[in-house]
Amino acid sequence: MKILAINAGSSSLKFTLIELPEEKVLASGLFEKIGMAGSFYTIKYQGEKHVFEKELKDHSYAVDALMQGLIDLKIINSLDEIDGVGHRIVHGGQKFTESVILNDEVLEEISAYNELAPLHNPANIMGVKAFMKALPRVIQVGVFDTAFHTTMKEREFLYAVPYEWYQDLGVRKYGFHGTSHRFVNKEICEKLGRDDLKVISCHIGNGASITAIDGGKVVDTSMGFTPLAGLMMGTRSGDIDASLIPYVMNKLNLTCEEVVNDLNKKSGLLGISGVSSDSRDVEDAIKEGNERAILAQDMYAQRVANYIAMYNNLLGGADVITLTAGLGENSIMMREAIINKISSLGVKLDPSKNDFRGEFRCITTDDSKIPVWVVPTNEELMIALDTLNLSKK
Repeated sequence: MKILAINAGSSSLKFTLIELPEEKVLASGLFEKIGMAGSFYTIKYQGEKHVFEKELKDHSYAVDALMQGLIDLKIINSLDEIDGVGHRIVHGGQKFTESVILNDEVLEEISAYNELAPLHNPANIMGVKAFMKALPRVIQVGVFDTAFHTTMKEREFLYAVPYEWYQDLGVRKYGFHGTSHRFVNKEICEKLGRDDLKVISCHIGNGASITAIDGGKVVDTSMGFTPLAGLMMGTRSGDIDASLIPYVMNKLNLTCEEVVNDLNKKSGLLGISGVSSDSRDVEDAIKEGNERAILAQDMYAQRVANYIAMYNNLLGGADVITLTAGLGENSIMMREAIINKISSLGVKLDPSKNDFRGEFRCITTDDSKIPVWVVPTNEELMIALDTLNLSKK
């Protein structure tokens, strides 16, 4: 079966065409500047990158261009070869605890959470509607970033604020990156031959979150009501004192929205280093002795280490720690910095095992109390697998 995994943004659309059950990527690509001047798209197929400039007025135009591109490049011979489309949906609130088949009624229910993810959910829904129009007889499936975290108990997901805020406004921790954490947990459980593992899953990249998992169920996660909470990230601040917001508003004559925008887009590695939100640029600056870059990396690693220690306690002792996403999979320097900061847990890095990028392997010594594994994530495959499974029901 051929399944399309889709991640639609407000002005972009990312796709991967996967053959199942072989789990073979047939093609992938990205449509950019949708609804803007200078729109274009890229399709990668058989090791070649094809770039096209085309006016993409909205997501329907992008989907039509994708369908035509798949045929013109002979990736498929007919649209009938597409057996399902799986869509990343950022927010499913408390209602959507697993992936679902999408129809107009379900989309209406999802739109109720638009206010909680205004930059993502409306765009995700636009993408779904565009594919419904282009492929009316093909199953459409929604896979939610928040769904994996719905096993958290009130003790973990509630904030210590007036309880009515939760009852009336839905104020609570939701968590994100759930599809990635679910995939990584599945992979490490299969690798170690156990389904009862206590896992501390670290998705660390430009966006970052850590999740405590016990026997396949989430106990707690670092992101909160929005993806701004938790760890320091590429441009996000992570946890702060909420009183900081009105203080900065008054001192700099900014609106609440402007301060929150700065916390989301001008903070994190970028804000501290003054160099970049890209860890590769920060690492280059570290090698040149840039003190703010050194500080930024140290802060990032320490916050990851702090959450690992907290979740190890919450789980009553973890069986394994996993590192994934851009930094977790590829930054030798950051992995070393993090593991050195959790030595009190009996975790011991093996430098010779850590000298690689993008592979599935253990990087700790044989006598490390908690093994640390690098597990490349694959959210697109997880979306495709969910789509395949629902198509069989």
